[in-house]
Amino acid sequence: MANEATANFSSFSHFTRRRIVGAVTVWGLSALAGPARAATSAIVIQAEGQALAGLVDPAAVARTVHSTGRWCEGPVWSPTDGGLVISDVRADRLMCLRAGQPAEVLRDPSGNANGNALDRQGRLLTCEHRGRALVRREADGRRTVLADRHEGRRLNSPNDVAVSHDGTVWFTDPVFGITQPDEGLQAEPEQRARNVFRLSTDGRLSVASDTFNQPNGIAFSPDFRTLYVSESGASLDPDGGGREIRAFDVSSDGRLQRERVFARLSTGVPDGLKTDEQGHVYAATADGIRIWSPAGESLGAIRTASTCGNLAFGGADGRTLFICNGMRVLALPMRVRGAAWA
Repeated sequence: MANEATANFSSFSHFTRRRIVGAVTVWGLSALAGPARAATSAIVIQAEGQALAGLVDPAAVARTVHSTGRWCEGPVWSPTDGGLVISDVRADRLMCLRAGQPAEVLRDPSGNANGNALDRQGRLLTCEHRGRALVRREADGRRTVLADRHEGRRLNSPNDVAVSHDGTVWFTDPVFGITQPDEGLQAEPEQRARNVFRLSTDGRLSVASDTFNQPNGIAFSPDFRTLYVSESGASLDPDGGGREIRAFDVSSDGRLQRERVFARLSTGVPDGLKTDEQGHVYAATADGIRIWSPAGESLGAIRTASTCGNLAFGGADGRTLFICNGMRVLALPMRVRGAAWA
């Protein structure tokens, strides 16, 4: 049930920690200390006008900081863990990448963990495909299920999560984890829709939006007045599904208003979303990271050789962009910090 505390996370309690030797090396960015020994990765900074240069140096070099994943997702910079927490969804592992150390497995199996975020107390929140649940890691390592049902029916497969300034937790619930065999257990949906959910601080779960085909990435603007959600329906239905980012105004009582299309893709789908401190919107896509101004003007892209699933700002000064690029995680120095809680 949603209020049950279950097994401990292996990173904190009775389970033995395991390390994957050679999965990550030191990267020489402001994000983490240490000499620059990680391999560089081919990217292309493709600007549409001058604004993008204020966010990222056109000559910036990305470094590969992890290269042995199956499908890397859900990155979040975690001061408690001292590094970048990521999900390897298809390998069913939750991991932490730290400078100068092999990648550490925090939980294996992870319930096909996908999106991760930190709550206002710095505790790790994780979307689990296999468990069809949103869970929280407590300070002592216990795993608490925050939500796994709505109106008595099991959730589809929570995918990505964001936390607002007031402590409310927002997450998307598409069907990817119950339709793709390597990302969960196949099952028929019990929910009537693919919802965006809002979990209040008193534990009440409510539907924030039921208008999506397949809601995916989710992020707040720096002032928390705008919520962005990816519509990735075209990934399962190329002809009829959507491939856009929608924006909502967030009212003072937590209701979503003035739904609108913020950006639309002609190919591929938008996946993970993040914002920076100036309000620019970043989306992981089939060909890299695409970037828009707060007004929805396309500024360009950070092109990668293959599909990106998600991204996160992190490091000691918040100016490193970590990019989940299939089996790899890249680290790119930026000229702008990520938004708080991004």
